Amino acid sequence: MVSQPCVAASSQWVDEDGVRQPSGDVHAWTPGANQTLCGQALSRSRLGRFRHVPWADAVWLSQTTDQTMWLCPRCVAATTPRAERDGRRWTRFNPRP
Repeated sequence: MVSQPCVAASSQWVDEDGVRQPSGDVHAWTPGANQTLCGQALSRSRLGRFRHVPWADAVWLSQTTDQTMWLCPRCVAATTPRAERDGRRWTRFNPRP
């Protein structure tokens, strides 16, 4: 069973409800794994785990909040379906008649 990716981040802030939220360098992380989707080791990179924040919410938070969040481009690429990235499917083309 593959679960939805959550967030691992280099720092945190507390919102008005008292809930920890990610900030700083933000990576996608699958719960149960010891590394992010881009290959960063959680312990060596000193990334905090935010199991309660889904990756999709982090993408939305990065666009709407005043907190500084840098989304890892490799993690964004790993979580974005390929069809959405290029908008076209690969096809073979034979140049000879």
